[in-house]
Amino acid sequence: MKKLLFFFVSALCLGVSLRAQNLIPAPDDAAVTSGTSDSDSVIASLSERLEEVSMQNFILQEALERTGRQFALDSVAKAQRRHMVDSLRRVTKGAPLVVDGDTLLRLYSRKGGLTADARVTAAAEKIDALGHKLTFRPDSIYVFEGEFTSDIMAGSEVLLSITDMDALWQNRNRTALAGDYAGLIEAKVRAMQQDYGLRQRLSDLLMACCLVVALIVCLLLTMRFFAYFRRRFMVWSLRRLHPIVFKDYEFLNIHRQGIIAMSVYRGLLWFFMLLQLMVAIPVLFSIFPETETLTITLLGYVWNPFRDIVLSVVGYIPKLFQIIVIWTCFHYLLRLLRYFTREIESERLKIDGFYADWAQPTYLILRVLLYSLMLVMIWPLLPSSNSQIFQGVSVFIGLVLSLGSTSIVGNVIAGLVMTYMRPFRLGDYIQVGDTVVLVTRIRTRKNEVVTIQNSSLMGSQTSNFSLSARNYGIIVHTKVTIGYDVPWQKIKEIMETAALATPGIKHKPRPFMQITALNDFYVEYEINAYTSDAARLPAVYSELHANILRRFFEEGVEIMSPHIFAHRQDLDVQMPDEYKK
Repeated sequence: MKKLLFFFVSALCLGVSLRAQNLIPAPDDAAVTSGTSDSDSVIASLSERLEEVSMQNFILQEALERTGRQFALDSVAKAQRRHMVDSLRRVTKGAPLVVDGDTLLRLYSRKGGLTADARVTAAAEKIDALGHKLTFRPDSIYVFEGEFTSDIMAGSEVLLSITDMDALWQNRNRTALAGDYAGLIEAKVRAMQQDYGLRQRLSDLLMACCLVVALIVCLLLTMRFFAYFRRRFMVWSLRRLHPIVFKDYEFLNIHRQGIIAMSVYRGLLWFFMLLQLMVAIPVLFSIFPETETLTITLLGYVWNPFRDIVLSVVGYIPKLFQIIVIWTCFHYLLRLLRYFTREIESERLKIDGFYADWAQPTYLILRVLLYSLMLVMIWPLLPSSNSQIFQGVSVFIGLVLSLGSTSIVGNVIAGLVMTYMRPFRLGDYIQVGDTVVLVTRIRTRKNEVVTIQNSSLMGSQTSNFSLSARNYGIIVHTKVTIGYDVPWQKIKEIMETAALATPGIKHKPRPFMQITALNDFYVEYEINAYTSDAARLPAVYSELHANILRRFFEEGVEIMSPHIFAHRQDLDVQMPDEYKK
């Protein structure tokens, strides 16, 4: 086409130039004779025309050359763009246009300053708004062809613009591609109108009203049913129930069982009512498309906890078996230790250097250590043991126990020290400070139960009469003060005889008397005697004192501590009448 145009212009210019050079004959020779002036004007006019045609020919040639070069450049650029698109198509996924869960198309290129994602987001919002309108004609969607884009329109609103680059990505013509996309959008809007249109809305509303009415009727019938059978159930339960007695304790009488039965009855009523609500409410929400996803959420609130619990229990079964195996091993190990403890306590099993009274505390210590080891082994297997909340609570409990049990730990350590130092044994007669106790749950000689902390016991002076009685014999001793007028030999005889007559006093070694002080007005005598009966020590002292009184009275000796020396003048002797001579 360009070559034909070029030949036509060239021929026109060549004809004009031949006429200017008189090579083409004039139509009439008479024109030559018209005069020199006319010929000159014609020649001048033809010269100007020839120059103008020559200039136009030059301009036309230059325009043709420039158009050919531009066409070649456009072809090269188009080929380059196609090659670039082909190379990017392997790695570019494109931006999907998703409307109401369906992917309609994908865009890969930008349009002006908008990215592909921004383009599909804006188009999806517009299409979704069209689909949710109560009244809309989907056939109003059409394609408007512009100079650079093909616009998919809905009335006067542009839904999506298709560019030449979009067509190049799809290897399609821009107009045909826009038409296909318009058809997809129109079909989607028609489908959405079936769910969100006015007719469907009225139908959903009517169905929802029927469902609400049915739910209310079911709830009323359920309440009426349970109210009708309530009295019968109460009578039946009272006839069938019997008191639950554990030994001599009546754990549950018929009245309490009746209360529990009625509570269970009311619980069943609430259970069935909640079950109806749990079924009806999700169905009600599923009627409307906007709340359809809320149905899954509500069901998830109920179902997910049960599912998680079941899955957690099933997943925890292997660790549970590990815990059972660990507990079983430690249980039988403790039973074995308990067997050896009983054997050592009964002295059927004897170990050199290990006393029988050490068996029980040693067993308790080993049991605590074994339980601690078992807890350390089981702790990582417990549910959520690695969570920060579990660890934080564990640290808090440990801190509270450590701060609040300082005195307890001190008493425990003191008890262990006393146990293995053996300052006394069970049944020993001891004295702690001013308190004399029997080590049988800390009982005094007056049968008063006294609780003494082990730490205080460790820091106090303790006298073990039973240990001395077993190994050496306890020396019971008491003092009397007599005036200087009585010979000490007589006092010695009286006191030793009184001691030997006391039950529980040993004859070997014999009792002996000591003069402990020579005071200003009297002499202090002390009788010492041996006994091995520590448990009767108070009774021994009492009988010893009684025998001393009796022997002194029999011998006519006054037990008194005179502070002055005076002669009696008609004064009675200070002793019972039966002993007076």
